[in-house]
Amino acid sequence: MSLALVNDTHLPEIVPPLTRAEAADEALRCYYCYDAPCIKGCPTAIDIPRFIHQIATDDLALAAQTIMDANILGATCSRICPTEALCEGRCVRVSEGRAVSIGRLQRKAMDYAMDQGIPTLPPREQGQGRVAVIGAGPAGLSVAASLVRRGYGVEVFEAREEGGGLDTYGIVSYREPLRVSLFEVDIVRNLGVTFHFGRKIDSRRDFLTLQDQYDAVVIAVGMGEVSRLGIPGEDLPGVYDALSLIEQTKTQELDTIRVGRHVIVIGAGNTAVDAATCAKRLGAEDVSILYRRGELAMPCYRYEYDFAKQEGIHYRWWTLPVAIEGTSSVKAIRCVKTQVRTNPRDRHSSLFFVPESEFVLPADTVIRAVGQEKHQEIWETIGAATRDGRVVLDPSTYETSVPNVYAVGDCLAPWGEATVVQAVADGKQAAQAIHDRLVKGLTPRKGEKDA
Repeated sequence: MSLALVNDTHLPEIVPPLTRAEAADEALRCYYCYDAPCIKGCPTAIDIPRFIHQIATDDLALAAQTIMDANILGATCSRICPTEALCEGRCVRVSEGRAVSIGRLQRKAMDYAMDQGIPTLPPREQGQGRVAVIGAGPAGLSVAASLVRRGYGVEVFEAREEGGGLDTYGIVSYREPLRVSLFEVDIVRNLGVTFHFGRKIDSRRDFLTLQDQYDAVVIAVGMGEVSRLGIPGEDLPGVYDALSLIEQTKTQELDTIRVGRHVIVIGAGNTAVDAATCAKRLGAEDVSILYRRGELAMPCYRYEYDFAKQEGIHYRWWTLPVAIEGTSSVKAIRCVKTQVRTNPRDRHSSLFFVPESEFVLPADTVIRAVGQEKHQEIWETIGAATRDGRVVLDPSTYETSVPNVYAVGDCLAPWGEATVVQAVADGKQAAQAIHDRLVKGLTPRKGEKDA
């Protein structure tokens, strides 16, 4: 393990774990529905009533096994899944006032597994062959785990020094400690997956080599850098991108990270909230989030917004930055007010500047949190067809236009809609499609075909 686990205690988790007694009491609130709607609300179809009943009978190890059998990243998802909109949103007890706390119960079981050791996961139907996975984020780990449990030799190629992707590098420690994502990488490694860290597959030659040596290749590269604003002053010292700041809080001592007294965060998604609340914990006195539209259009989850407000974060709606001012460092940010106008003919809405609305806010740190770029270059490298900048897939198999080359995870997700649990679900579905093809022997390896 090469990452320094310096901040798991410096930025402790906000949500406390359930005690054993609290978990047992909460588990007994479950009706253990036969046709459980909560399972349908989970993209990975965890057998939720089963693992909750196992917690109620004090068998946390078996509960963890039930969770990981369906979702290899159950520890991460127990912490960061939008459960209110997924499993808990479907709970029949909502109509009685409060859903069963499925996420916190799942965390209880997965924390037990972290403390006691990785449970054994049973193998599934056996296949033969080798699969290469490019990217060790949530989708890559999911497809790798699913395939190795079916008997395939799986090797994962990851450009960074550790696996976990956004879970490791881009989620603040007070939501998910670093040890959680690294534990999940260990789960996949213990299943028999081979990892090659520091191996970036970014050339046509690298890709053709994988095609020759493996029966299938899976692209699971996630998303790229935080998008730039395209305004003057963006390269001044004191301008961060949100993910870089969050990564620093997980991999450096906190007293080495410098933010100013007045912090402006641009964007209103979940990452913007994480960056803003990080800045508060790093000593900022005043933190504001600027968003070009109104509260109803903000991309973050409602509970994230409520959390930010509780943390003392200020929101400035209908505000668009047009320049960052300063000479050797950030001094202020120049903004204009915005408004939406709707064309009465086609009901199409457009954003406009409000005339003579320009104003200046003091700032010594500016954080960009306006979404991430897609990895467009990978599709050109592998020769996959794209449409409107997005790779073209068979939606039932996740196969690209290049035979036996698949794509999964955040690299596919529409802007603002990427979630870890959906990435895991993508990986499972692609693994099933790969297995179905290889077990039927439909497409031999390129080298074998040429021979």
